[in-house]
Amino acid sequence: MDPEKNPGTTGRTDHRTNEALLLTTAAAGLFVFQSLASKAGGLVAGFFDYDSIDKDGVFMYITVHHLVQMAIACAAIAIAGKTPGGPGMLRGADFHLKPRLSRTGIRYTAVFSVIITVYVFISYIAAYRLNRIEPPGYELTAVTVTGSLGFQLLLSGTSEEILFRSLPVTFLHLLFPGPGRGRQFLPVVIAAFLFSLAHIRWSLFPISVSCSCFQLVYAFILGIAYGITFLKSRSVLYPAVMHGLSNFVMVGAGYLFAVI
Repeated sequence: MDPEKNPGTTGRTDHRTNEALLLTTAAAGLFVFQSLASKAGGLVAGFFDYDSIDKDGVFMYITVHHLVQMAIACAAIAIAGKTPGGPGMLRGADFHLKPRLSRTGIRYTAVFSVIITVYVFISYIAAYRLNRIEPPGYELTAVTVTGSLGFQLLLSGTSEEILFRSLPVTFLHLLFPGPGRGRQFLPVVIAAFLFSLAHIRWSLFPISVSCSCFQLVYAFILGIAYGITFLKSRSVLYPAVMHGLSNFVMVGAGYLFAVI
């Protein structure tokens, strides 16, 4: 068919191309912002000496890091939504940061918690029987155990779900509004992909990149679960709880099987 005789087809093609370019640009911008927030967290955390509290560097550095990156994400949300003359689509946008009672959120969180707990313990039991349990690399004292588990349960999910779920999913939904499951689900997939990329360890000075393929896939799958829960519950509370519980169970099981 001649495109000149069917301008509607050409128009739809151009629209899809423009949307793809805009989506790619938005995803790249989110990746840069998330990376800079994380690097800023590391920069601030590196200013302090934690030897008197956490001599092994198990939990204090990462706690400050996550507090800073969470503060940056919250500041970006506040500025984008309230600054006069800011992006019109963001003004007054609901990023679902407020806790709200959601039966769907509670149900999803409960089911996820059971599944992840079963998965983690089956994995550790298998590793234990195969003699593949690796020690944590630091002494398991009351301070290191409570500090690291407290961080995982209370802060890891809260910080990361604001930066990697609430911010990108809401922004992308506003950027690409419209009905349909595809439009609803695409921001969740992109946010999960960006969350997976965040688990790549990289540096510019010196240039280095390292990652675990299993961890990238694992993070992507969890990101999908967290994103769906965020959409269904309309609150970051539930994916944050899921995320924190997942990390808590994973680290806690590691401690348990390291000492038995």
